[in-house]
Amino acid sequence: MIHKNVITDFSSTVCDPKVDPTACIHPLAAVIGNVIIGKRVLVSPFASVRGDEGQPLHVGDESNVQDGVIIHALETEEHGKAVEKNQVTVGGKQYAVYVGNRVSLAHQVQIHGPALVEDDCFVGMKTLIFKSKVGHGTIIEPGCIIMGVTVPEGRVVPAGTVLKDQKAADALPVISEDYPLKDMNKGVVHVNTHLADGYNKAGLW
Repeated sequence: MIHKNVITDFSSTVCDPKVDPTACIHPLAAVIGNVIIGKRVLVSPFASVRGDEGQPLHVGDESNVQDGVIIHALETEEHGKAVEKNQVTVGGKQYAVYVGNRVSLAHQVQIHGPALVEDDCFVGMKTLIFKSKVGHGTIIEPGCIIMGVTVPEGRVVPAGTVLKDQKAADALPVISEDYPLKDMNKGVVHVNTHLADGYNKAGLW
């Protein structure tokens, strides 16, 4: 389901989602309002990318939004005025949520803006990211809560971590050559981009 948002006191403009023609959105997913979906993105069943409160929401090229993922955000406008504390800046532009290129959002992840997930990150199943920034190439293992911090690039967030302190975020381990999941995101991106290609070609979605 892909459709526009409605006008409210926190959303003064009606927007249709901007979905690249090479992206693939399952009919049981919801992409609503001020949303930008890049090239070869797969949005799987029961995912919700809802740009009707905080906006815009951005999902970059070759990223994947797996089953049950929710992307939503706190309001970025109030009676026509920007709510800057609920925005992140990327390339000089403001977003409620910005998910970069080649990012994997695994099953039942929640990204709630304001939030930034930079390129080449893996976000493990049932993880919550809220009011946070995640640096390039980070691997977040399943079941984490990341709230109010900036995770430096190239780090590992161990499974089940509750991360609400910047000192703890700065002390996260760096991805090492012997870390067993260091190349996993490349494989996940490969699978999901080729699924997007295949479903588009077959016309099944």
